Amino acid sequence: MRIYVGTTLVALRELLDHGSLAVGSTAHAVTPTLRESFAEADAEELEYAALADAARDSLQALADVPEAPRRRVVVVADLPDSAGTPTAGLRSGVTVTGGVSLSDVAAVHVDDEAAESTIVAAVGALGAALAGDDDAAFLVDEAGGWELMWFATQEIGDLLA
Repeated sequence: MRIYVGTTLVALRELLDHGSLAVGSTAHAVTPTLRESFAEADAEELEYAALADAARDSLQALADVPEAPRRRVVVVADLPDSAGTPTAGLRSGVTVTGGVSLSDVAAVHVDDEAAESTIVAAVGALGAALAGDDDAAFLVDEAGGWELMWFATQEIGDLLA
């Protein structure tokens, strides 16, 4: 199972330094519910949707870690199918037992530094957006307008330098 974990550069540093990443409550993957939501989508489009959901989770991770640089991070990892189960109510949500080791990581996606002002606004608006404020939701959605850059696992050290 390929999972997508929304996190921060601080957690990415911990992954590199300690060799593992705690997944938290939810990761994302191509689930049956996601497939139903995008019945006409191919495998690549479904993976992109799971990645986008994880990128949105990264906004919450940034809100929870104020010292983290304001860039979304998604860690992509390959785990055994038995490591996760679909989370009810979330189209791509999976509950993962255990964490992710560095050897499980397939790639990392990170915002360009140029996206930081948009991400700062999105993180600041997240609470209001979740409460139903349409203007705040617009700011959160704007973060999704930035494409995340792709990094191979051997590039993580250079990315964090």
